[in-house]
Amino acid sequence: MSITYSSKKEFQPHQVFDLYESVGWTAYTKDLPKLLRALEKSPLLISAWDGEELVGLIRALTDGETIAYIQDILVKPAYQGKGIGDELMSRLLKELTCIRQIALMTDAGAANSRLHAWYESHGFTSYESIGVSGFAIFTNGDIEPNH
Repeated sequence: MSITYSSKKEFQPHQVFDLYESVGWTAYTKDLPKLLRALEKSPLLISAWDGEELVGLIRALTDGETIAYIQDILVKPAYQGKGIGDELMSRLLKELTCIRQIALMTDAGAANSRLHAWYESHGFTSYESIGVSGFAIFTNGDIEPNH
């Protein structure tokens, strides 16, 4: 296995579909043309490839000066645990060294505690532990408030 990394936004629809489906992110694949447009419009995007197979991707939205939001980081399950996610995150954070605030959002709960530890290993801190709050609006009904 020889993984290569690219900042080019040249994907075949089936490559993107297969990657997002492989990790269960079906809310994205319900409207594949919209997802493809979102990837194209993302200011920072790094992909991981095994030959012609898209096996990982990370992307961030940023103003390039003060803030960046990491929208997606995903690696196909068959490729997880091989350092690809670490490499994607390291490459992205290197691109964001001049940015003051880098944020991301992920699912809470015990099922994702491994991911939370992984984010912390890359320097991220939970909002609660630094005394700040985060808020979001989901307009498509995929996520319901816990109340």
